[in-house]
Amino acid sequence: MVIKMFRKKPVVIEAVQWTGENVKEVEDFTSSTKVGYAEEYDTLTIPTLEGDHTANKGDWIIKGVKGEFYPCKPDIFEQTYDEVPGQASPKEE
Repeated sequence: MVIKMFRKKPVVIEAVQWTGENVKEVEDFTSSTKVGYAEEYDTLTIPTLEGDHTANKGDWIIKGVKGEFYPCKPDIFEQTYDEVPGQASPKEE
């Protein structure tokens, strides 16, 4: 068996961080997806290609390359993504 090394392709993504207070912002960001908000737990339910996933405060909601949405834990997000300075999302322009 030969083990090969791979580098993740550079892809620019759009993301919003769930703060527990920005339900409207997340709903606007995921306009094509029905997001469920559980106020008693301060969580969001994000429909993904693999089924529903729960987003907790601090998680990032990412728009994938196929237009899908999914939550990402803040430590994984920080290790995987760098902010692209000076580049605004089309929704912000």
